[in-house]
Amino acid sequence: MPNALADETSPYLLQHKDNPVDWLPWGPEALARARALDRPLLVSIGYSACHWCHVMERESFEDIETAALMNARFVCVKVDREERPDVDAICMDAVQAMGGHGGWPLNVFLTPDQQPFFGGTYWPPEARHGLPPFRAVLAAVAEAWEQRRDEVVAQGAQLARHLAASATPPAADGPPGRGALGAAVESLRATFDAQWGGWGAPAPKFPAASAIELLLALGEPEMALTTLERMASGGICDQVGGGFARYSVDRTWTVPHFEKMLYDNALLARAYLHGWLVSREPRLASTVVQTLEFVLRELRGPEGGFASSLDADSEGVEGRFYVWTLAELRSLLGDDLEAAVAWTGATASGNFEGANVLEARGPEPPPGQRERIRAALLEARAARVRPGLDDKRLTSWNALAIAAFADAGAALRHQEYLDVARDAAAFVLGELRDGEGLLLRTWKDGRARLGAYLEDHAFLVEALVVLYEATFEPRWLAAARETADAILERFADREHGGFLSTASDHEALV
Repeated sequence: MPNALADETSPYLLQHKDNPVDWLPWGPEALARARALDRPLLVSIGYSACHWCHVMERESFEDIETAALMNARFVCVKVDREERPDVDAICMDAVQAMGGHGGWPLNVFLTPDQQPFFGGTYWPPEARHGLPPFRAVLAAVAEAWEQRRDEVVAQGAQLARHLAASATPPAADGPPGRGALGAAVESLRATFDAQWGGWGAPAPKFPAASAIELLLALGEPEMALTTLERMASGGICDQVGGGFARYSVDRTWTVPHFEKMLYDNALLARAYLHGWLVSREPRLASTVVQTLEFVLRELRGPEGGFASSLDADSEGVEGRFYVWTLAELRSLLGDDLEAAVAWTGATASGNFEGANVLEARGPEPPPGQRERIRAALLEARAARVRPGLDDKRLTSWNALAIAAFADAGAALRHQEYLDVARDAAAFVLGELRDGEGLLLRTWKDGRARLGAYLEDHAFLVEALVVLYEATFEPRWLAAARETADAILERFADREHGGFLSTASDHEALV
């Protein structure tokens, strides 16, 4: 029999509706049950495209004995971090404050008064890689709650005070000046990978669209353009179907973590567009088009909005949809094989578990042959079992897509992209509102719900302004002003300055 998640709209929550765990969604019922039963809350947070979330579900949440222990000792709550970034942020801050590493799945134990006191990310069913078994963690936390309650409550209260203090940074003396921007550039330069582009540790590497945009805006294009070029030729960029995976597991952008997120692709499409406007390098413009065509083909819904993501897994295997063996390429490409292999670097041994993540670092075939190779592989891939689609529409991520299509439509003189942006803006403004006209966070299958956050409003303001600048249609500027007024009215922090992530009428969290 399905649990209480069966009535939810989040694809991530619906993935867990048939677990033997007695999951509840975050809300008053779960909190009331924890108080009535005098049990800790076990809040498990993830998202639909998360590979390790699927792994932990298969290993633990579908296991009868593990579920029985969870049900007997805890009130178990499932949270989609994309729908509830507020709950996710508090729990993530708590785990990191306790010395843990961030990531998903995120599993956090809270007192019935919502104060986190212990947590972590993925725990395996058996001890490995220095991690304790999940059932041992459950038993230890339950024993601590029952035998050392005072210590647990005190730890939770102390952590809650720490989180509250860190959530309100001291007010600045004034707005940041050129010195702060210069310091940001120097910080990026100090951590820049001059050979492969990108920043930070060698691996994993995330496509830092915001850093790229900052450098381009400040007239410091070298690091930005190097990073854009290296990513576009690497495996993080889908050389067959376009679009970018969420991050690379290596320094060279070769092997991605295969999930594809709407927000990454919207942000990167604009970063590549702005890189092209600076450099006029044709490869960057073609990457813009390939990325937006992926979004149109794979993520756009019939109502004009955009789905959230594609899963990393298909048939229970990470990356299976995207990788190729040399034998598969040989059977598909015929006389084009030699050129394709030289272009993509495919080998018999492969670069990912015996198969190949295709790159584009070799000699590029002539345009006609290049498109013929891509078309043959795309057709063959369409016959494979597709990764799961998280088809909820999020206001903030749709706003990022609106800005990308509007910006590209104007700069590339592509009328279809402007029409796409118009349709998506009309969808958000028309469907993602409550009965009082307030903006909502998420929509699926005709049902919009959950109050919108600051990021939803802020990204929507920018998107509407970009759409106005691309079309000069006054309705978009009027909608932008209305949304900005809502930010001032409902999110401004009158005491400390700045803006709060949640509205003034949002539910109280720790």
